Amino acid sequence: MKNFPFLSSAQAMLLLRVAIAVMFMAHAITRIANGTIPRFAGFLEDKGFIYGLAVVWAITVVEIVCGSLLIAGKYTRWAAAGLMVICIGGIAIVHAAKGWFVGEHGAGGVEYSIVLFVACVVIAASDKGRAGARLA
Repeated sequence: MKNFPFLSSAQAMLLLRVAIAVMFMAHAITRIANGTIPRFAGFLEDKGFIYGLAVVWAITVVEIVCGSLLIAGKYTRWAAAGLMVICIGGIAIVHAAKGWFVGEHGAGGVEYSIVLFVACVVIAASDKGRAGARLA
């Protein structure tokens, strides 16, 4: 069991960074490919946001840029922070009203977004460039 799960901490963090990046980037790329940006913008405008289209494009760009930075291992603390903002917004605007569970016991709740948020916290905390890194 000494070598379980067969990855070093650095390899596990790389796996987490890439997996989280792919999750966020998949949302953005699918939104573009399926042409659902206007529909999402309309949803936000119905919730009281002005410039819904600009907001959705900003979210989409942040997901792609921050995901790319996570994969590259560059500015990971800032990239993770940007994605945390996306998670908080998604929880507050979309998912909280739908409860906790995403599937099986519910539809579209907060659990997945909270896992993404916590993964981003772990990624940001692992950034060797952070202040106080020697204290941990």
